Amino acid sequence: MVKAKKVLIVDDDPDIVDSIGLILANESYELCDANSAEDGLTKVQSEHPDLILLDIMMPDGTEGFQFVWRLRNELPADVQNTPVLVLTSIHATTHLRFYPDEGDPQYAPGEYLPVQGFIDKPGSPEELVAKVAEILAESSD
Repeated sequence: MVKAKKVLIVDDDPDIVDSIGLILANESYELCDANSAEDGLTKVQSEHPDLILLDIMMPDGTEGFQFVWRLRNELPADVQNTPVLVLTSIHATTHLRFYPDEGDPQYAPGEYLPVQGFIDKPGSPEELVAKVAEILAESSD
């Protein structure tokens, strides 16, 4: 039997966590969650997820930025390269951009933030499922 891939959802909004959880549970992923960046970093080390779904804007502002930096630079080597998919509404609420406009050849994917993908909230369930599957497939190659 193939072991289910584990996904850690790091988001301070319990409704978002619940809705993402329902979508991914329906796809047979094993789930765990954290409601802050600090809790998320602890869970990365204890749960060893195959993928992290990360919100950027949490109670202390843009905690997601610090989460990625600490994951990639401070945590043990066995979890530093855990793939991260950012789910955020920051593009709708600020002028910050994590990736270039479509067709802008100046920047490579991940150059703004070392993650494997971005979905602007409230993305569709189909988009979420497809992107999660894509990143997990790439990370297992």
